[in-house]
Amino acid sequence: MTTLSTPPPGSTNRTSASSDASDVFEASKQAPSAASSRRGVARVPVRRRGDTRFVLACLLPALVLFAVFMAVPTVNVFRMSLYTWSGFSPDMRFVGLDNFRRLFDDDQFVRAFQNTVALLVVVTVVTMGMGLFLAAIMTRQRLRGRNLYRFVLYIPNVLSVVVIAATFSAVYDQENGLLNGALRLLSLDGLQQVWLGNQKVVLYSVAIAMLWQSLGYYMVLYMASMSSVPEELYEASALDGASAARQFFAITLPLIWQSLSTTLTFFIMSAVNLSFVLVRAMTGGGPDGSSEVLLSYMYKQAYTNSSYGYGMAIGVVIFAFSFLVSLLVSRATRREPLQF
Repeated sequence: MTTLSTPPPGSTNRTSASSDASDVFEASKQAPSAASSRRGVARVPVRRRGDTRFVLACLLPALVLFAVFMAVPTVNVFRMSLYTWSGFSPDMRFVGLDNFRRLFDDDQFVRAFQNTVALLVVVTVVTMGMGLFLAAIMTRQRLRGRNLYRFVLYIPNVLSVVVIAATFSAVYDQENGLLNGALRLLSLDGLQQVWLGNQKVVLYSVAIAMLWQSLGYYMVLYMASMSSVPEELYEASALDGASAARQFFAITLPLIWQSLSTTLTFFIMSAVNLSFVLVRAMTGGGPDGSSEVLLSYMYKQAYTNSSYGYGMAIGVVIFAFSFLVSLLVSRATRREPLQF
């Protein structure tokens, strides 16, 4: 026969008491954490507000400078393009879009626009191509003195654009210039030119100066991008029999494409300003407007011919042209970044 054991008297009360004590103990342990969590929740918004104020305080000087020196002048250019004004007299007359209609009948403006497009296309293609080529050689080939070559090619980017313009003006000098002197030394007198006075070659002379100034900078940028490509990829492709040219187009170019796209957009925007400085310092837009570019023509109209409103209309065209070209290049070169 099975005998059921009964707990001794008072054991049930002791058990319930101990369980109540343990519950109280657990609750006492959880209470501080709950309180601290409540205090933490209360402190987070205060900390976030402080961080927001700090960020805004850091951004405020930059925002003020951007508004004063970028946003307000840009809006003013758009506004003044709707007026006819000499720039000095108090008389301003609202003409609406008449300044823009004049552009289509202005042969000098059309020629300046064509010269700007020609310089952008020629200089961009040659600079990007030669920059990639030289960067690949400097990175992949074991050349003696490659640091010296890189330094020599980068020097023009450190020099002032006006110094470069003066240097090339001396090189292109008809009588004592280095270029014509070298041609005479080689008995190639028939190739001598008035390099900055011949309408057929003056634009190419300016393009060479632009190329010399920009090449080293972009070569160094591409060298930095190529140096980050893993060496194992080249070793594996070499084992498969890939040539250096095949490695460049199949490995190097796809992996640095993001850098190439960014620098291409940046170069197009900066080349518009660079062409103005070189043309202004080397040729003044001559001979007979054959080297005139958009910015130099805008400068002449606004500050030399006292046609400030018309010059601002040209400025609006330059702004829209630069923005549109940059947008098209960015869209055309957009690709999914490759991971390695």
